[in-house]
Amino acid sequence: MKGENIFKRKDGRWEARYVKGCDQNGRLIYGYCYGRSYKEAKEKAEKVRSFGGRPAPVYGVSNRRRFAYFCDEWLRSCEGRLKESTCCRYHTAVEKHIRPRLGGFLPQDISGEAIDAFSGDLLLEGLAPKTVKDILIVLRLVLKFAAKQIPDGLPELEINYPKEHRKDARVLTPDEQKKLIKYLANDIDCCKFGVLLAMFTGLRIGELCALRWENISIHERTIKVDATMQRLKNSGEGGRTKVVTGSPKSDLSSRIIPLSESAAKLCKYMSVRDQSAYILTGNSTFIEPRTLQYRMKKYAKDCGLEGVHFHTLRHTFATRCIEAGFEIKSLSEILGHAATSITMERYVHSSMKLKRENMMKLTAVGL
Repeated sequence: MKGENIFKRKDGRWEARYVKGCDQNGRLIYGYCYGRSYKEAKEKAEKVRSFGGRPAPVYGVSNRRRFAYFCDEWLRSCEGRLKESTCCRYHTAVEKHIRPRLGGFLPQDISGEAIDAFSGDLLLEGLAPKTVKDILIVLRLVLKFAAKQIPDGLPELEINYPKEHRKDARVLTPDEQKKLIKYLANDIDCCKFGVLLAMFTGLRIGELCALRWENISIHERTIKVDATMQRLKNSGEGGRTKVVTGSPKSDLSSRIIPLSESAAKLCKYMSVRDQSAYILTGNSTFIEPRTLQYRMKKYAKDCGLEGVHFHTLRHTFATRCIEAGFEIKSLSEILGHAATSITMERYVHSSMKLKRENMMKLTAVGL
């Protein structure tokens, strides 16, 4: 793939090249890994990068170090300071996109034009504008880090982020929602119960997968959200992934959600004795987000619902709340958002019926 420095040799073997460091003149020093297949060579190179394959210190002044050096030093500075999921996201952006294309530059040679070209290449490769923007934000953080390490600093660069074309999120119509609820309630099991609970509370998929019965108070009619589950890249295992349970997305994502009467009755009906059991299984084993997405896809297919995935439930919950007259601040806190603007911009989709009802109110003021 482009930017990975992996190619097939004439002798039939695959060769993967990685940056070992720089010489006293600032030129890159490369290391090489070989394999009988593309995958084998790639995994070997990734292991070397993970275990000591970072660029070595340069034996010249700091302003001769290549950008690859600062990328690795910045990633190292993030470890232990930021959440594992955040570090994983940063590591992917740097190793997959930033370092292969810009690692050979001296930081002071990275111009606004070079960044625009970098951004354009990512878009041409089919990456979404939102993804490219996230990569550019990481690039900006590394540049700021490098500027502090270089005696003369770096000029302030204006980064042009690609415009995002936000698509209208899929929201279940009231009839579709009733159809899905009826399907899930019929021959209900732990997993179907979990999906229903998400529809009634707006829980994120990772929050639901990590939820245990000890987090639900039947008496108080509340759910305590204090963990999330996600699959992360395991840099120490040749690029493989692992399932990790950690703290929620943000401080405000740790929250207590009051249950509606119907949701409370459902929880009471499905409750189990083992309070440490996971909601989705009723025992000590868990269902990870990827598996739950597959099951949700099957449920939607069985109901004849197109374009529906798990996050559709969260969009639908927020929209139903607005239609029912929810106060926006309360809804924002129930969803675990940092600001009410996020709730309004991303999750609230007013129906045509509600729009008509609001327009009819103009009659009272003579319009």
